[in-house]
Amino acid sequence: MALIKFTIDGITTEVEEGTSILNAARQLGKNVPPAMCYYSKLKDSGGKCRTCLVEVSKGSEKDPRPMPKLMASCRTNVMDGMDVKNLTSPKVIEARKGVVEFLLINHPLDCPVCDQAGECHLQDLGHEHGAEGTRYEEERREFEKIDIGPYIQLHMTRCIMCFRCVFTADQITNSRVHGIINRGDAAEISTYIAQSVENDFSGNVIDVCPVGALTDKTFRFKNRVWFTKPMDAHRDCDKCCGKVTVWQKGNDIIRITGRKDKYGEVEEFICNTCRFEKKELSDWTIEGPRKIDRASVQSQNHYELAPDKQVVPTRKSLNAENPAFA
Repeated sequence: MALIKFTIDGITTEVEEGTSILNAARQLGKNVPPAMCYYSKLKDSGGKCRTCLVEVSKGSEKDPRPMPKLMASCRTNVMDGMDVKNLTSPKVIEARKGVVEFLLINHPLDCPVCDQAGECHLQDLGHEHGAEGTRYEEERREFEKIDIGPYIQLHMTRCIMCFRCVFTADQITNSRVHGIINRGDAAEISTYIAQSVENDFSGNVIDVCPVGALTDKTFRFKNRVWFTKPMDAHRDCDKCCGKVTVWQKGNDIIRITGRKDKYGEVEEFICNTCRFEKKELSDWTIEGPRKIDRASVQSQNHYELAPDKQVVPTRKSLNAENPAFA
């Protein structure tokens, strides 16, 4: 496939034709727009939250006119010679500030008691682009917490209607029983009457949720993520890849999630057996500490030696520490 030139915030790169602006920025690895609803592993996701808006100051070499309004980068493909402004555009920064205010209109702002705190994309977005106050004076909408199966609790008051969970259940399982009901301000994620989500991969809706609307009942209120120790681990599983991140407190495994990339997207979906039922260290082969971005609050209490300070064990040193091996 032909490569085309694309510029974002003055940085030029080449990407394949048909690539979205968001994915082109991700390939570049710099100046990446935020995304709350787009998920690269889910077909047809994106275009709902409007957090990834960018300014296209030059459409293409053939038609250099700027696009008349801000564009959703997850739904707009790059064109040869396109020039995009992301962090360098005052219009974009102001628009994202408005989007954050809109997303927080009905949000309960209960971060101190929310299990998603510390790994919540809405927290990150609010910190980077939000306003200090709100102009909203009406009552916030409220929903009762409901259990949608033995392992998952739905807290609709926190939901931002990104629809990721619906796409996940629809595309990786054969028995989706939940979706969107009602319209407008009354719209909510819900299950069919007297139904619960009980398929083998239902727990993945927890991983894809960018806020704390879908939480793991086996982990609720047990700990804060920055006080835990995330470790990459694997096991032989006949249902999924068996590659996970186990979150330890001491020698106890208190939570298991899929492995996520730097954009918060699961690398491979995992089954409920691995996620909820295998909570003993003996169930897993521990590979080592999960790499944590130093800018994340999850990096608290996680320390790594600089490369020049690391000690590589030799056979001699191992024999000295373990006489049995001498």
